[in-house]
Amino acid sequence: MLDENLDGIISGNRHVSLAELRRRTAKAASALHESGIWQGDRVALLLRNDIAFFEATMAASVLGAVTVPLNWHMTADEIDYILEDCEAKLVIAHADLVDEALIAICAGRELVVVETPPEVSEQYDPMRPTRLSNALPIWNEWVEGHEPWSRPSMQVTGPMFYTSGTTGRPKGVKRLPISPDAVKAVMQRAKVSFGIGGEGVRSVMTGPLYHSAPNAYAMQVLGEGGLLLLQAKFNPLELLEMIERYRITNLHMVPTMFVRLLALDEAEKKRFDLSSLKHVVHGAAACPADVKRAMIEWWGPVVHEYYAMTETGFIAISNSEDWLRYPGSVGRAAQGVIIQTRREDGTQCEPGEPGEIFVHSETTGHVAYLHAEEKTAELRHGDFIATGDIGYLNEDAFLFISDRKTDMVISGGVNIYPAEVEQALIGMDGIRDCAVFGVPHPEFGEQLVAAIQPAAGVTLSQENVQAFLKGRISSYKVPRIVRVCDHFPREDSGKVKKHKLRQSLFGEIAA
Repeated sequence: MLDENLDGIISGNRHVSLAELRRRTAKAASALHESGIWQGDRVALLLRNDIAFFEATMAASVLGAVTVPLNWHMTADEIDYILEDCEAKLVIAHADLVDEALIAICAGRELVVVETPPEVSEQYDPMRPTRLSNALPIWNEWVEGHEPWSRPSMQVTGPMFYTSGTTGRPKGVKRLPISPDAVKAVMQRAKVSFGIGGEGVRSVMTGPLYHSAPNAYAMQVLGEGGLLLLQAKFNPLELLEMIERYRITNLHMVPTMFVRLLALDEAEKKRFDLSSLKHVVHGAAACPADVKRAMIEWWGPVVHEYYAMTETGFIAISNSEDWLRYPGSVGRAAQGVIIQTRREDGTQCEPGEPGEIFVHSETTGHVAYLHAEEKTAELRHGDFIATGDIGYLNEDAFLFISDRKTDMVISGGVNIYPAEVEQALIGMDGIRDCAVFGVPHPEFGEQLVAAIQPAAGVTLSQENVQAFLKGRISSYKVPRIVRVCDHFPREDSGKVKKHKLRQSLFGEIAA
């Protein structure tokens, strides 16, 4: 029977209570400080979902240092760029991610190695070493060799995340100090948007902690005194088992996880008791309408959504009732947030008129890109931030996202938003997934391409796809080219890496 007072973190067969986590954090803070880490310094984390991730993050926070979570899918050159850009003094990495290239990159910086636990190793490459026998410090021994930190904690600014870099080098999102009242407002907005509050919160961390939203969500669960289970890699059947066994109350997900859950056999879906779920929130990518409706029908009106970005935090939120009333909406402005949609001349759009989305809150005047003043100037417009997304507000102030401004295709002088085409296309029988983008065209500037992934055993032609779309969207929005793909390259957040997909299909001409 589940212990209702169980708190802290569970990973595989390991459990660390919040009290033990605090003890380890205090020791880790002393270890980091002895290595020269202090307020404002940066500590890079090349770690999968593991207890050590939290120990390192919380220890750096005690010292007022800034953690820089690294996407461990990156190449050595990409990691090297970020370490140089953020001037990281120390790197903490799982043993299976440490190779000669990383050791060379970390020359001049201390490198501390975390033993890769079996529940993580078996999900990736079991042949990779889980513990290194060289002279590098090993996290557990390194931490336990220090006395607990006993001095007052320094001011916390939070981790620094790097943007995905799909349109150039990634940029570090730097947080500038804000007032105590603003901090309280931000924390309250996060609590409401994530749906985390009160006693007895139990959650499963399904996404990678190097992303800002899963990271913040996990810290919020622990901050509320809750229990957090870690998944090394998302597994839909395992998630259902965890929900039933641990009476999970809260979840943070992305739409691709919904798709994989819905793909389970009906018998498997009905086998588990999911009645403990109170608040399931999703974000990061657009959720197809049929997928969201199916999840609400299965799990009930516990499905919530948020629209946010690393630079702004939460922008809009919605619940199941909101979405069923306005399908496709990402909700209304979160508490303390002002949303505007603007034309290219800076004037505000009328309801229903698409424009670039601008956001204001207590924090929007206190964010910058590290070592990128020009990019910061493009981001900040007075006290508002330009999201780079195109969308519109309806008469009831519900926000609808059309597309990324950078994804917009201009063909023959007409603006086309690929997300609108994708939403129509995903409703076609036999299509499992799709992505729409533009490629160069000598006459029209760009022409629209649809990449589709058919369901197993289904054959689709360009003519089939075009005929389906012509009855649902304007003819000028129908892709002139359709390509069939076995799979799409994706971020762990679920976002399609369109630049890589485009290049794989069309080569350097479309890069």
